Amino acid sequence: MELRHLQHFVAVAEDQHFTRAAERLLVSQSGLSASVRALERELRAPLFVRTTRRVTLTEAGRALLAEAERILAQVRAAHEAVAAVQGVLRGTLALGTEQCIAGVHVARLLAAFRGRHPDVEIRLRQAGSGALAEEVSAGRLDLAFAYRTQADTDQLRSVALTGEPMTVLCHPGHPLASASTVLGPADLAGEVFVDFHPDWGPRRTTDAAFTAAGVRRTVALEVNDVHSLLELVDENLGIAVVPRHFRHKRPSLTALPLKGAGEAAYETVALLPPERATSPAARALVALLETGSRVPGA
Repeated sequence: MELRHLQHFVAVAEDQHFTRAAERLLVSQSGLSASVRALERELRAPLFVRTTRRVTLTEAGRALLAEAERILAQVRAAHEAVAAVQGVLRGTLALGTEQCIAGVHVARLLAAFRGRHPDVEIRLRQAGSGALAEEVSAGRLDLAFAYRTQADTDQLRSVALTGEPMTVLCHPGHPLASASTVLGPADLAGEVFVDFHPDWGPRRTTDAAFTAAGVRRTVALEVNDVHSLLELVDENLGIAVVPRHFRHKRPSLTALPLKGAGEAAYETVALLPPERATSPAARALVALLETGSRVPGA
């Protein structure tokens, strides 16, 4: 099994098409097909289901994909480690982040990193915390800024960014806006909620708080970006439970503390693979982060 076989296999799996993958890799389609067939012969299993329009992974292909991505990530890290010893940081920094993550100003951090390491190609992916943790584990991302869960940190290293309580946001005309007491999950039973996809950190935090309180909650309006959530609440279509720093993005909304959500209920971290698998570029970014490039609540 050669590295190029794995590279070709991963490219076809990503593009779900031999022609597009061949064009991206700058190889002939016949050569790419031969490479994949050689891999299938060696493994004695078909890796793709081929049709005239697309290709999809077989069960064996799905099993191989995770391992192939890890192997290629380790090979890339080895090349970058040698370059770092020679005094030049090169290669790629693949970074993931959840939207509006607290504790770090991502754009400012990346600008500072590029200024120090101009030979490193930066790739950024935005997604929910669950998906980001999986991609760091699989070696597709060098690190990610995400919400902390015990399941993630059992398998990955983490660098703490910040912790903050959760806050209830509602329209000023909503009955809750005039509440004279601190609200708990039970006080919000029966409300219409606006929230993120279950993969997002704030949604995970809120779901956990309501489950712990034994209160059932139904999310009627589900979105995948912060500004859509705030607009829906601003139109009085529902309430939202969000990290405290979100209130600064829409001062017209009423913000109320949530009882039972401690000061560190929402914790954000930088997730990294084990030390031996951490790329030099990821180490350099974390070093920059720890020297003062954080902006709490950014």
